[in-house]
Amino acid sequence: MNRLYEKLAILLICLTSLLYSGSTAASVIAFLTAFTVSVLAQVFPGKKLINILIVLCAASCTVIPQMMSMLPLLLYDALWQKKWYLLLPSLLVLIRNPDIRVSAVTAAGCACTVIMYTRVSKLEDAIGKLRSLRDEVTETNLSLKLANEAISRAQDSEIHIATLKERNRIAREIHDNVGHMLTRSLLQSGALIVINKDEDLKKPLEDLRDTLDTAMTSIRQSVHDLHDDSIDLRRALEDTISAVDGRFSVKLDYDISDNATGNVKLCILGVVKEGLSNAVKHSSGDKISISVHEHPGLYQLIIEDNGSCSKIADTGIGLNNMRERASSVGGTISFTPSEKGFRIFMSIPRKR
Repeated sequence: MNRLYEKLAILLICLTSLLYSGSTAASVIAFLTAFTVSVLAQVFPGKKLINILIVLCAASCTVIPQMMSMLPLLLYDALWQKKWYLLLPSLLVLIRNPDIRVSAVTAAGCACTVIMYTRVSKLEDAIGKLRSLRDEVTETNLSLKLANEAISRAQDSEIHIATLKERNRIAREIHDNVGHMLTRSLLQSGALIVINKDEDLKKPLEDLRDTLDTAMTSIRQSVHDLHDDSIDLRRALEDTISAVDGRFSVKLDYDISDNATGNVKLCILGVVKEGLSNAVKHSSGDKISISVHEHPGLYQLIIEDNGSCSKIADTGIGLNNMRERASSVGGTISFTPSEKGFRIFMSIPRKR
């Protein structure tokens, strides 16, 4: 926009010079020609065609003297093209022009043009630097935001891990202390019932045993629930993968909520460990993919490697262990060998 304002001012200087140039028709031709070239230079900056047109306009001063009055406008476009020397052909005509007034106004217009170009170019350079600085600040702020989010996630993860460890500790304390004491109390109450000869104490002792048994069941359930919640399956799988032989590239695709029971989590973890162990021992490939997904009705586990395998020994201990783990939670598991690799597929129904 600044360039347009500058061009309008320069155009007024050119029109003033044209008033002293004589022929009206030649003045109109010079004005329209220079104006058209200037518009093209504004629309198509940097094109070689613009340079050629400016040179032709400068050279036409020898044929159409009125074109010399438009030199300030042409000079402005030549300066923005970074090729001011394109107007050198017209310099000789300007010096030898017998009309002192036209030469003076044109020379003054060219001087004003240089001043305007210098001012606007510096302004645009400053604006460009400000934009670059703004972009850098925006990029820095975005990087800081991402870094803060990563730190926040890391802190949340550490808090989650600390919470799981504390739940494990509480579950262990309850099991080792309260559980053992209740077990001893149950045995003692049972022994008292056996040796008791007083019929009046029989019913109170049986009620005491039932109360202790109920408390023991409640404690076991609480410990079980705490243990289930304390299993971070994703982290356990990542730890297992990190320990795999370095010749394998292992990819984990994990999409399962924390609502899965402890038995299901332990089953999936056990099958993954067994599957990775078998791959390290028997696979000739170098890639393993593990997919753990939760669907509305079931949990799904797929383990694949790219090692060639035409058949399997169905009596293998590892495969039987995986079958037993899947069966213990009501799931099914299958093994598919092929020339493209070995595939383990397990599905476990979700309990509602």
